[in-house]
Amino acid sequence: MSRINEEQVRYVANLARLSFDDDAIKKFTTQLDDIIGFAEQLNELDTEGIEPTTHVLDMHNVMRDDVVEPSLPREEALKNAPVQEDGQVKVPLIMEAD
Repeated sequence: MSRINEEQVRYVANLARLSFDDDAIKKFTTQLDDIIGFAEQLNELDTEGIEPTTHVLDMHNVMRDDVVEPSLPREEALKNAPVQEDGQVKVPLIMEAD
C-alpha cells in the first residue's frame, strides 16, 4: 500500500516552485514512500515512561543581552541592492494572489 502518490508529490513540488519530469516524480514518490515507511516503524516502539526530548544531548541556548546599537544608514544598507523602490529592497513576487 502506497502512503503517498504522484499527485501529492507534484502538488508539494509545485508549492516549492520545483519542476520535475515524470521519471523524477516516480523516483521521488518511491523514495518518499520509503521514508514514510521508516518513520512509521517508530510507532511500533514502546515509549512508555520515556521523556520526550528535542535533542539527544542536554543543550540550552546561550543568548547575549539585547542591546540597542546604531544600524547602517539606509543608503549604505541599500547600496548593493539590485532593485530599490521607496527606500526598500524590491524583490520578485513569490506568492500568487487568489
